[in-house]
Amino acid sequence: MNITKEQIDDLNAVVKVALTKEDYQDKVDTILKDYRKQANIPGFRKGQVPMGLIKKQYGKAVLVDEVNKLLQDNLNKYLTEEKLDVLGNPLPKQQDDFDWDQEELAFEFELGIAPEFEVSLKTKKAITHYKITADKKMITEQVERIQKQYGKLVSKEAIGKADEVSGQFVSEVAEIDHKSLLEMDKLKGKKAIEALTGKKVGDTVTLKTKGLLKEDHLLSSTLGISAEKAEKLDIEVSFTITEINEREPAELNQELFDKLYGKDGITSEKELRDRIKEDSEKQFEQQSDQKLLNDITEHFIEHIKFDLPSGFLTKWIQMTGEKPLSEEEANEEYKKSEKGLRYQLIEGKIIKENDLQVQFDELKEFAKGFIKSQMAQFGQLDPQEEELDNIAARVLGNQDEVKRLSEQLMSQKLLTLYKEKTNLKTKEVTYENFVKEVYG
Repeated sequence: MNITKEQIDDLNAVVKVALTKEDYQDKVDTILKDYRKQANIPGFRKGQVPMGLIKKQYGKAVLVDEVNKLLQDNLNKYLTEEKLDVLGNPLPKQQDDFDWDQEELAFEFELGIAPEFEVSLKTKKAITHYKITADKKMITEQVERIQKQYGKLVSKEAIGKADEVSGQFVSEVAEIDHKSLLEMDKLKGKKAIEALTGKKVGDTVTLKTKGLLKEDHLLSSTLGISAEKAEKLDIEVSFTITEINEREPAELNQELFDKLYGKDGITSEKELRDRIKEDSEKQFEQQSDQKLLNDITEHFIEHIKFDLPSGFLTKWIQMTGEKPLSEEEANEEYKKSEKGLRYQLIEGKIIKENDLQVQFDELKEFAKGFIKSQMAQFGQLDPQEEELDNIAARVLGNQDEVKRLSEQLMSQKLLTLYKEKTNLKTKEVTYENFVKEVYG
């Protein structure tokens, strides 16, 4: 076997592989002998079929299969030994009317070579890192939500402007027959508020669905219909009142504090507000960090310039997809994936140059932290270490989960690196202003 490389340009090469019969014939003969032992062909006893007949029937298929295995193994070995950083996989050059009976078989493979480029983490222009704060208004709203959530219901005769009203929505036209709860302070339409205010149990009112609620996405659950149906719904529905309650806010006392944070976890309204502020800002950190990661990614893609073997990659997309693509379709797919490929190459270089690695022990601890936070959402605030170890072992037994968690952990490592090395400027904003500034 002889393997040589012809460099077309910095980003493209052709590898030529020449095979002689000595490279594959022994293996082909061994397989055909095994076929002969097992062959059941009418007119011949098992194991006594003439080898000429076996070769005629199976020889070409076995030859092609063994040569392809030989090519794949040795081509991969060659790329590794020569330290060739290729994109995609080698593409075999089409050879029409290939003669498999030649003494020497010659094959050619196109390669797309990864470009050379430099990455400087110290960006010239400072990138904004948002520090999102919980302001007094947000904290007060959260305190009021807690008081409402833990408050008690007091039955009422007539509906007031802040009451909770249970009732039955009905519309034969839209096939709606659903028991639901309406919170008066979540109604948007003035006519709906006026229609309900002062009504009593047993009364029926007619409400327009369009613009009924301040948050449109709540309409589907309120009426018991699909989100798609709710989005276009503009009809009148009847609402028969079955129950009217006023929610009396819970007092800000030790009983409430203990329900929220455990016995004597906090002991005053000030401590409650401080805890809400701390917890909120911890959650905001995740959004701020994701925004920073996105902005640095965009910066690198925009400012780190290098060419790609676009012709090769387009052909590779065309030939290796789940279904055959036209040249035009492959060009479109390449345009969609080019940005992601560029960052993949940049990120890979950053990881390599800064020796960022994900060790198994780190991954296990990361998985346990993730599991712990999930359990906390269901009220399990203090799981045993043994329980966490067992769940983590099951999670890490799934290769898809290992891949997903490894990617998340590597993103954390990259973010830490960026915070240390890149040129950042901190901007302190409220959550409301962060949303306006970032999402418009």
